[in-house]
Amino acid sequence: MIQIIYYTLFIITLLYGLYFIITGLFAFKKEDVRKIRPFRARTKFAVIIAARNEAKVVGDLVKSLKEQNYPKDLYDVYTYVNNSNDDTFAVAKKAGSKVVNVTVPVKSKGDVLKFAFSKLKKKDYEAYIIFDADNVVHPDFLKLMNNTYLSGYKVAQGRKDSKNIEDNWLSASHSIFYYIQNFFFNKARMKLDSAAAINGTGFMVAKSVIEEGFDPKTITEDIELSIQCVLKGYKIAYVEDAITYDEQVLKFMDSWHQRSRWSKGIIECFRIYRKPLLKKIIKERDFASLDKFMFAIAPYFQVLGVALTLALAIFNIFEIELNDLFSYFFSLGYVCFMIGYLCCIIMNIFVIIYYKRDVETTMHGILLFMVFLISWIPINIICLFKKDLKWVQIEHNRKANIDNLVNEKV
Repeated sequence: MIQIIYYTLFIITLLYGLYFIITGLFAFKKEDVRKIRPFRARTKFAVIIAARNEAKVVGDLVKSLKEQNYPKDLYDVYTYVNNSNDDTFAVAKKAGSKVVNVTVPVKSKGDVLKFAFSKLKKKDYEAYIIFDADNVVHPDFLKLMNNTYLSGYKVAQGRKDSKNIEDNWLSASHSIFYYIQNFFFNKARMKLDSAAAINGTGFMVAKSVIEEGFDPKTITEDIELSIQCVLKGYKIAYVEDAITYDEQVLKFMDSWHQRSRWSKGIIECFRIYRKPLLKKIIKERDFASLDKFMFAIAPYFQVLGVALTLALAIFNIFEIELNDLFSYFFSLGYVCFMIGYLCCIIMNIFVIIYYKRDVETTMHGILLFMVFLISWIPINIICLFKKDLKWVQIEHNRKANIDNLVNEKV
């Protein structure tokens, strides 16, 4: 009976992993199913920045937004300041943003966005674009989102890049993680004519979509919005050349808190939306809903994979024979680990080169990315059993000039 349970769980886990490998390979497909065409600038945007104690960086973001290659009368920049005790308000205003104090209790970024949408709903904007205060933005971002909106997409995610990829192994690892998500998830979904994932910042959502209802219940409003859009039938575009440069963490505990929030939010999303997603999968055979279901269940499968590996170790100790391929590779020990590690390094080097970053200066992240992934295991285990997770602010202080970032690509 133990062997039957093991084999069943192993096959399910194997199929789960193969699903993401196979769908990820569609990123190499030559032509998009649905192209984003160039249009004359005519979409009016409200650009929303959620900021809390971001005086050191918010000015750079506003400056990069004020210098967009897009008609100035077709967009406004708003900074929504919450729970701040520094000069965020004054810095954002001096840089040229309209600044608003958030007057409702804020436990997450979703609360700020909900407040912002309620204040902007009567204005004549057609779409909202959301950034984090530590970002800077490529000069063509709004122009590309205009093309995306007028091509028929109501929701779109730009490419997430890094302001400080070369600082240390953690900033490089976080950057590589986003590069992998950009290419093997979002780019692949675009090629599949399905729904990409909204990942926190640098995304567009039509005002009409928000008017249908936006009431985030989790601490990951981006994943929640992705799921809600799919349930409503919207395809989320991935706009590869619309680049947002994000500040990556440098301290391990900051990384731990950040990834804990992601994991807990994904778990919450699965518990809230698994039934609606399953209903749409069964009734409509909707691939995008299946994809979001598979994404939201990821923490459970990551923990299950660890449990199966530990079970194999116990089976070996007690000499319980398992005649399967995974058990064979497990018996090879270091050989199996080194094969997996080598594949990880090759993938890391590929995305670094693809996104025109320097391999040599990011080698610490390339080599230690596996450590970054392994450290996610205890995070997922803790989040599965922890009822509440308090949002922890991460300090941002890396100033950046958008011209330098755009021109430094090798």
